[in-house]
Amino acid sequence: MDLGIHGRRALVGGASSGLGRAAAIGLAAEGCRLAIWSRSTDRLEPVARELERRHGQPVVVLAGDAADPAAGARIAAEATAALGGVDILVLNAGGPPPVDPTATDPGAWARSFQLLATTPIEIATRLLPGMRAAGWGRVVAILSSTVRQPIPDLAYSNAGRSALMAWLKTVARTVAADGVTVNGVLPGRHETPRIEELDLARAESTGRTREEVRAAHVAGIPLGRYGTAEELANLVVYLASEPARYQTGTFTAVDGGMLPGLP
Repeated sequence: MDLGIHGRRALVGGASSGLGRAAAIGLAAEGCRLAIWSRSTDRLEPVARELERRHGQPVVVLAGDAADPAAGARIAAEATAALGGVDILVLNAGGPPPVDPTATDPGAWARSFQLLATTPIEIATRLLPGMRAAGWGRVVAILSSTVRQPIPDLAYSNAGRSALMAWLKTVARTVAADGVTVNGVLPGRHETPRIEELDLARAESTGRTREEVRAAHVAGIPLGRYGTAEELANLVVYLASEPARYQTGTFTAVDGGMLPGLP
């Protein structure tokens, strides 16, 4: 299938590893011009060079911490300047650390909302006018299955990502008539550094081995395994495509059947 996005300009967050990296790889394979960003250029550079070798097109590397209140405006401006505009925006950021939900603190709440809601909303808000003026745009957010089924020790992530989802659902109706779609994907447990980190934290807090923690999670996944980053990225790329032009305001789980409730 021709996805119709060859030459489109894409900005991908959290692209140094995991789901963001997989999304960047998928968009590059479709011929998109890329700007990728995360906290560390040292970790981004190998990704950029790999994509350039594979696809023969320069990849712009931008550094910024999504928890920094100044990052959103700067990343949006730098990506626009480097690419001449942004057609596809992939919102993605790593999550805050686990916490006892009865022992949270205001400073961590502020940092978590900046990371997961305020910065991505600011980036999208700054880029949406250009998409609307062009009559074409795609915003795809990599969220989490926790927006439908909260995990007790991920209180900051549960709330921050839910806030972003609510904004995305709201703005989707506002920009739809301008040819801009806004959607989200809800990863379950995928083979990423973030899930490895969470499994290790769970093991340490419960006195179990990481293998035991993983086995317990797998037992709750009907497909019987963790997903790959590529399996999630495939949906991100589709939602960024021309054939997905009639899909907006949706939030689709890619979780191996883990979520038991109705959508």
